[in-house]
Amino acid sequence: MELEAIDHVVLTVRDIPASVAFYSRVLGMREVVFGEGRRALAFGRCKLNLHQAGREFEPKAAHPAPGAVDLCLLARTPVAEIVRHLAAHDVAIEEGPIERTGSQGPILSVYVRDPDGNLIELSHPL
Repeated sequence: MELEAIDHVVLTVRDIPASVAFYSRVLGMREVVFGEGRRALAFGRCKLNLHQAGREFEPKAAHPAPGAVDLCLLARTPVAEIVRHLAAHDVAIEEGPIERTGSQGPILSVYVRDPDGNLIELSHPL
């Protein structure tokens, strides 16, 4: 077997509208409605499917919980611009800018929290 990429990730959230607002307003993702009213957030060739806590779709993770995810998102935007953008949206930076190692090499990252407390690493390749 040879895997190529991640197609989508499922986020279990407390409040779907709050998550849609954060990811679309702050991170520039676009909302997608599919199936029978399911909601997701798309960016590039990726998608975050949203599950309402307590009303998850089957099959699901063994222990779905809001705030249990740590995502690293690669940005075309330089980190200095990301920092200014986050400040303009009153989003606190938890850590960074700091150099890390991504899947393809060195990255410069800042860390923020989404409305559920998920750790979101926003990174730009160095």
